[in-house]
Amino acid sequence: MSKLAIKVRKGRIADLIVLLVLASLAILYGVDAYRASSDVLNLILVLPLITIVLALCLVQFVIELRDVDSVVPARESVADVAPVIGLFAAYVLSLQWLGFDVGTMLFVGAFLWFQGERRWQWLIGYSMSLSFGLALFFSEMLPYPMPMLILQSAY
Repeated sequence: MSKLAIKVRKGRIADLIVLLVLASLAILYGVDAYRASSDVLNLILVLPLITIVLALCLVQFVIELRDVDSVVPARESVADVAPVIGLFAAYVLSLQWLGFDVGTMLFVGAFLWFQGERRWQWLIGYSMSLSFGLALFFSEMLPYPMPMLILQSAY
């Protein structure tokens, strides 16, 4: 078999375990949110999110079970994933100083660069529109102020 297409039965089992853990955590989160407050306003965002996560887990679980004997692509190595993990850690640690708006913009731009995107108009346009859209959304939806660098003057 080629390097890009190897049959990995252990990898399939690991994928199924990850799906089960993700579904279990979504259910635990829902139960915890319900115990905290069964008010509709508290659950209006939580329940749809949990439903979507569970539906996606179920669909992927069925796909994994149906294709157990098929050929799957090779897994990425730790060296391929390590820069993104480091980038995410830097993103989380820098939010206090950069703010959610600028930190997210830099993270998305750097992530796209690591994934091979080299067109500057796409890097800048996508990272700016996504980060400022998310920042505005979360600043309106969350009951507490978000740390912002540029958008804080708007509020």
